[in-house]
Amino acid sequence: MFGPGLVTGAADDDPSGIATYSQGGAQFGYALSWTMFLTSPFMIAIQMVTARIGAVTGRGLAANLGKTMPSAALYAMVGLLLIANTLNIAADIAAMGEALRLVAGGPMLVYVVLFGIGCLIAEILMPYHSYSKYLKMLTLVLFAYVAAAFSIRIPWGEVLVATFIPHLSWNRDLMLTLVAIFGTTISPYMFFWQASLEVEERKLRAESASAASVTRKRLARRDAARIRFDTMTGMIYSNVIGFFIIVTTGATLHAHGVTQISTAEQAAEALRPFAGPLTFFLFSLGIIGTGLLAVPVLAGSAGYAVADSLGWRGSLEMPLRGAPGFYLILAAATLAGLVAALSPFNPIRMLFWSAVVNGVVAAPLMAAMMLVVGNRRIMGAFAASRMLMIFGWAATALMTAVVAAMLIANFAR
Repeated sequence: MFGPGLVTGAADDDPSGIATYSQGGAQFGYALSWTMFLTSPFMIAIQMVTARIGAVTGRGLAANLGKTMPSAALYAMVGLLLIANTLNIAADIAAMGEALRLVAGGPMLVYVVLFGIGCLIAEILMPYHSYSKYLKMLTLVLFAYVAAAFSIRIPWGEVLVATFIPHLSWNRDLMLTLVAIFGTTISPYMFFWQASLEVEERKLRAESASAASVTRKRLARRDAARIRFDTMTGMIYSNVIGFFIIVTTGATLHAHGVTQISTAEQAAEALRPFAGPLTFFLFSLGIIGTGLLAVPVLAGSAGYAVADSLGWRGSLEMPLRGAPGFYLILAAATLAGLVAALSPFNPIRMLFWSAVVNGVVAAPLMAAMMLVVGNRRIMGAFAASRMLMIFGWAATALMTAVVAAMLIANFAR
């Protein structure tokens, strides 16, 4: 029952997510804990949209988007995705290098190169499913934030009020952090990734079916429940972890006057009440584990997007000789991210700003996805239900409103 949805949800709590949620908790305390509660149903809806598109059509997201928009618009959207993913890869690789330096000492740049090259070799030489199942286990380390929250005194009444009664102010920093949180929670790469994984799932089932038409009919009936369960579990898992990161950093860092996180050491301190002398070890394990899971997802989603839009064959399950164009894009994205990770930019701030870019890119992409999933010419009898359309468009409107508010707040200043 667990598949693309759980992998996508686990990859969503990547180093960029950890850094963004930590910064939100440190800077504003519990004031932004409502974002995890509010975004959950919309996050589930939009990921179910992309999963449905891939599962029903048997084609990736970019291939379907090309049927509803001009080629120039599609290429522009894929180009924005490549920029956002490259920045995210750079931030994740830099954060993994910084995290390893915390526990092992030595030169961070050497670790950055090793992680970048190591991820690229794994992406090319190993089928993703072979090692992702082990990396998913490493994401369980993030439950240390849950344990930390119950290891210290937290005013849960105040947290519950902040969670269920959103409080907003027309503040540039608040709006910027809001876009970053939304962007790292509902990220463009997740759309392309889950749609493509559902296509892979369909191909595997089609190989064992007697007829493609029978497979298609069974797909809609049998897999609807699996997709719904898998996606809901993955997204709820992702947001529960995000919620406790915000609460824990709010109680440990914000409460003690630390409102700006600029180093990995500062971010790790949120785990100190629970982990004690193992603080840096647990923090580093979480960053490295989620980073190793997320970098192939980021590079792979870029490869899938370009391959689908150009009509190339592509899959992380295929050998290099079977999909050279796909692996060329994947390698280019990973290497460009590695080069950017070697820059003098602060890794923690890079993680935060990559989340902001994701938030800006997500809004137009979500609108295009909604046009696809509601199009009966593309989806046939399996076009989205009225309820899914309502929540999907509501998620799109929410993301657009948040990005617009950020731009207005910055312009007004």
